Amino acid sequence: MTFANYPSLKGRSVFITGGAAGIGASLVEAFAAQGSRVGFVDIDVARGEARAAELAAKGHDVAFEACDLRDIHALKSAFGRLAERVGAAEILINNAAHDDRHGWEEVTPDYYDGRIASNLKHMFFAIQTVAPAMIAAGGGSIINFGSNSWMEAVGGMPVYTSAKAAVHGMTRSFARDLGPHRIRVNTIVPGWVMTERQKALWVTEEGLARQRARQCLPDLIEPVYLANMALFLASDDSAMCTANNYMVEAGSI
Repeated sequence: MTFANYPSLKGRSVFITGGAAGIGASLVEAFAAQGSRVGFVDIDVARGEARAAELAAKGHDVAFEACDLRDIHALKSAFGRLAERVGAAEILINNAAHDDRHGWEEVTPDYYDGRIASNLKHMFFAIQTVAPAMIAAGGGSIINFGSNSWMEAVGGMPVYTSAKAAVHGMTRSFARDLGPHRIRVNTIVPGWVMTERQKALWVTEEGLARQRARQCLPDLIEPVYLANMALFLASDDSAMCTANNYMVEAGSI
């Protein structure tokens, strides 16, 4: 396949959360290939440093900061260091999440708070952190990652699906509040994406057969397709797109 190039992304500063592996790693690579200045955070120090070094060796402007996004002070500090290295964020991609399975009967208040911190809270404070500079610059693009899991009424992870459903409401509210400043806020909705983590933990032949039967398209979803949607929503080509969901789920909903 041949994918699009977006001239408006060249030289723009992009902050990506959870960029060391999976969809996040594909996002980092895709924006670097567009000539963007990419800053990303992740809790996985080894993978994050390796990814940044690999792309820097190819001549890309990429910076990594280690960060546990559940620690909001650490998040704000990491973003501050990224701004010093690649410039204030013109594009923010709230990608990081953690989709551990859990039964509703076993959820404790501490576990619940931890899942919300991993899947929702950091997104809010990431937006709060970068929005003032976007306002001063006259605009920007914020892309939150939602999920089709709650739309499909998937069971076995109710705190995760609750957090992901909330992302969609948060997107629309921020789109209204930040729209007057020409800051666009959208949600990307992935289907079942074949990341290393999914393949290692959840993928089975039976599961793949059910997924293909549910999808309109027969092919499995690879991370690059999510990155391609993010490129579009970050670019000037999507200048009038905000407050909406952009599905990359092969027609499973």
